[in-house]
Order: sequence, then structure tokens, then C-alpha cells
Amino acid sequence: MNPTLGYLGLGNMGQPMATRLVDAGHTVVVRDINEAAVKPFMERQVKVAASGKDLADNAEIIVCSLPSNKIIREAVLGADGLIEGSKMRVFVNACTTGSPFAEEMNQALAARGIAYFDAPISGGPSGARDGTLSVMTSGPREIHDEIEPYLRAYGTTLVYCGEKPGLAQVLKLANNMLFATNILVTSEVMAMGVKAGLDPETMITAISAGSGRNSTIDMIMPRSVIPRTFDFGATIEIIMKDVHLALEEGEAQGVPQLVSQQTRQLIQLAVHRGWAQKDLSELAKLVEEWSGTEIK
Repeated sequence: MNPTLGYLGLGNMGQPMATRLVDAGHTVVVRDINEAAVKPFMERQVKVAASGKDLADNAEIIVCSLPSNKIIREAVLGADGLIEGSKMRVFVNACTTGSPFAEEMNQALAARGIAYFDAPISGGPSGARDGTLSVMTSGPREIHDEIEPYLRAYGTTLVYCGEKPGLAQVLKLANNMLFATNILVTSEVMAMGVKAGLDPETMITAISAGSGRNSTIDMIMPRSVIPRTFDFGATIEIIMKDVHLALEEGEAQGVPQLVSQQTRQLIQLAVHRGWAQKDLSELAKLVEEWSGTEIK
């Protein structure tokens, strides 16, 4: 008999990921404090849990997509949290939290006989909607083998990193550090080209087929910056959180991070300007402002 799945956190990533689990025919229970977020599931007769405990009283395997370690800790370990539920036996962390937090959660859940498993994702909201996410995993191999079919409802690339809690988190932070840096450096070179007289679409065609190709060239520039929609689907605050975690990880490993530090300073500038809730594609506006041109 297939287990009941729980999904905690129905934001920009959680909403489409949970939807794909429902579309795949799995029995799913969802939980979010935002009534608008749960409404589409209610309309499909998907059960909505009244609390974290209620979710864990009804679902054996729970996937979590929440925006910060503080919120996750409260939702899982706090009063009326998941850990108080009677049915949950596997907690799947789809968030970007860093490895120390992963170990903290692993120990807390293990004390209650609950398995902790990392499964952070990459690919943005469009990848979640299309089911083409990259999923990085770490934890007990037998848990990976059990939940792999569910992860494939929203991910086409699954990379198992090993049994140690947090290994997948390190890989996800490496990915997001590259992503954050690519946004800024790609904005710089695009502004340079446009100001010199190049058409931005011409630049994208050439770069996407060359050695400079990156996710900003593939997704953010053509879909959000050039059309001026700035609607990638994640906030500057979220990428700032990930950059902080990546630098903490690098510092713990004794790795020099000169370029990454510069990336953090630039994104922090945007946060200090009051841009924390703006779409991360709007980081390009920093470069546009300083260069006196628009990438369009």
C-alpha cells in the first residue's frame, strides 16, 4: 500500500511541486498558513492539515518547502509541530538550509525515530511547474530508494550525494553561489554589450551557444530582464540567505571565497536599499543604474 505524502509549505516552489505529486496520482495532504495557497488543493479535494502535528498525524512521508531555518525549526520542532505527529516516519527537507542545520534536524528527529533526508532542489519555479528540477539528495540509501519515485514527480535529475546528513545541502549551496554570481556578472556583460550597441537577443544567441553559457543567459535575461517583467519567481531575500549560508560553509571548510564575498556585498547592497522582497532578476537593475543603460 502506497504511503500518504505530506507537503509543508506551498510557496513559489512548494505549490507547483505539491501539485505535481497530486497530478501523479499520489495521496497527498498539504499544510500552509496562507489560505490562498491551500485553496487550489481544497478545490481538488486534497486534504488540508490544520497544523504541523495534524499533517504528521496523517502523512508518513512529509516534504518541506519553507523559506528560512527559523521557520522550519518552529514548524518541525515547535509546539504543535511535525515532530508531535503520530504517523510521520520520514522528513524530506527540500529547502536550502546548510549542513549544520541538517545535522541539527537529523539528531532531533532521530530521537523520535523519524528519518531525516535532504532533497534540496534547483531549477526555479518554472522547473517546478514543468517537473524538470534537479534534486540533490543525501541520507540513508534505503530512504532514497523508497522516495525516489515521489521525487521524480517534480525532478528529472536526481543526484545522490551519500548517507551523511547535509551533503546535498553543501552541493545546493555550491549551485546557488554560482547562480547568484552569474546573475551579477551576466548583468555586467549584457549592459556592456547593449551600451556598445549590441542587440541583447544577439548576445544571448551567441553566449548560450558558447563557453559563457549560464542559467542567467538561459532563463533570467530572456524571460525576466529583457522583457522587463522581472518575474523569475524568487526574491532577493531568498538568494541573500543562500549566499550567507554558502559563505558560512566555505569558511567552515577553510576555503578562500574572494569572488563569493563580492557577490554577497553587492546583493547586500540591494537588501539595504529595501529590495529584499523584489524579484531576484531585479539585481540587474543595480548594474543598469551604474552603467546608465537598460538591458532591453
